[in-house]
Amino acid sequence: MKIGFFTDTYFPQVSGVSTSIRILKEELEALGHEVYIFTTTDPNVKDVEPGIFRMPSIPFVSFKERRIIVRGMLYAYYIAKEIGIDLVHTHTEFGLGILGKQTAKSLGIPCIHTYHTMYEDYLHYIAKGKIIRPSHVRQLSKLYTSHLSGIVCPSERVEKKLLEYGIDRPMAIIPTGVKVGQFTSVPAEETKEIRDTYGIKEDDVLFLSVSRISYEKNIQAVLKGMPTVKENIPNVKLLIVGDGPYKGKLEALVEELSLSDTVIFTGEIENEKISPFYQAADYLVSASDSETQGLTYTESMAARTKVIAKGNDYLNHLLNDISLGMTYLDDEDFAGAAVDYVTRDVPNNPVILDKKLYDISSQAFGKRMEEFYEETIKYYEDGNQDLTDIESAYSLKLFKK
Repeated sequence: MKIGFFTDTYFPQVSGVSTSIRILKEELEALGHEVYIFTTTDPNVKDVEPGIFRMPSIPFVSFKERRIIVRGMLYAYYIAKEIGIDLVHTHTEFGLGILGKQTAKSLGIPCIHTYHTMYEDYLHYIAKGKIIRPSHVRQLSKLYTSHLSGIVCPSERVEKKLLEYGIDRPMAIIPTGVKVGQFTSVPAEETKEIRDTYGIKEDDVLFLSVSRISYEKNIQAVLKGMPTVKENIPNVKLLIVGDGPYKGKLEALVEELSLSDTVIFTGEIENEKISPFYQAADYLVSASDSETQGLTYTESMAARTKVIAKGNDYLNHLLNDISLGMTYLDDEDFAGAAVDYVTRDVPNNPVILDKKLYDISSQAFGKRMEEFYEETIKYYEDGNQDLTDIESAYSLKLFKK
C-alpha cells in the first residue's frame, strides 16, 4: 500500500503525536508499505527530506510551538496523485487534516483519521477558554469526522468521548506502540550516568515525570503532594523531564513548597536519549488529565519501571495488575497512593509483563493498523464509500482486546 499521512506536527517538533506518527511510519515500512508525510514547514528544517512534503505554514496563534498551513491544496493533490496513494490517514482536525480529506475526496480514495487530542483539555490556550466551549469542540469534531471511512481511537477514553459527541463513524481502538527494545536494552553505565549527573544517590527513591510542561499535564498536583511523600520517604527525589510554558510557575511552586533539594528540572530531552531516564527511575508519576493514551506510560512499562498515575479508562485498563503500577482517583490522593505503593514494594510479574510488552509494542501497533487499512480499502472498493454499516465488517473486537 501507499499511504499518505497528513499532519500539522512532525519532527523536529517534539510531541506525542509526532512520535506516534514516526513509529507508525517505520513499522508500516518494515511491513513493505510506502508512507508519505504531508506536513507543515518548520524553521528548523533546511534540507530536503525524502518522502516528506512540507506545506507553507505560520505559527498557531496561541500555541506558537505548533504551526498551521496557509496554502498547498493543489500541491498536495498533484503530489498524492503522482505517487498513486491508496489511502489518506489524517492526524489533525485542522489545516493538514482538512487538506487530507479534500485530497482523498478528489482522488476517490478512503480517508481515515486518528483522534489524537482531547481538545476540551486545551481550551484555556484560546482566549483562556472564553471563546471556544466544549459544545463547540463537539460540533467541530462531528463536522470533521463526517464522511470519514473510519476513526482510530488511541484508547477507550477517546472512543467514549466521540460516542458522547454523537459520532457514528466506524471506530477502532488501536493504541500507539512503543519500540520496546529501545527501553529495555540500556547499558547500566548510562543509567548510572543519569543518576550521577543529577545528584541522585544509589539509595534514593527516584520519581520521574516526562511530559511537555504545561498546565493540563497537572505536574503541579504531583508537586503539591511531594511534601507529604517526603515526610514518609525522606530519600525521595523527583526528576522532571521536559520543557514548556508552565515551567516558570512550577519552579516557583517548588520554592514555595521548600522542595528545592528534592525536585530537579532537566529541561527537554530528545526522544532518542530518553530511555536511560526511565531505567534510572524507580517510578513514573503522573497526575495528568489530558492524555488520550500517554506514550510515557507504555515507555515506562517497556523499561520495566512501575507507574503511579491518576486513573482514567485507558490507564485503569493498562495497569490492570498491581505489579505494573497503580492508579488513584483525585489529585489529593497522589501522596497517599505513592507512599502506599512504594512502601509495599510490589515485585514484578514476568508473565504478566511479557504479555503486556507485546500488546504495547510498535510491531503490534503496525500490524493492527495494517489490517485496519486493508479492510478499509476493501470495503471502499466494494462500493461502500458511505460506510454506514461497516462496523461489524471491521471485526472491531480485534482492536478492543
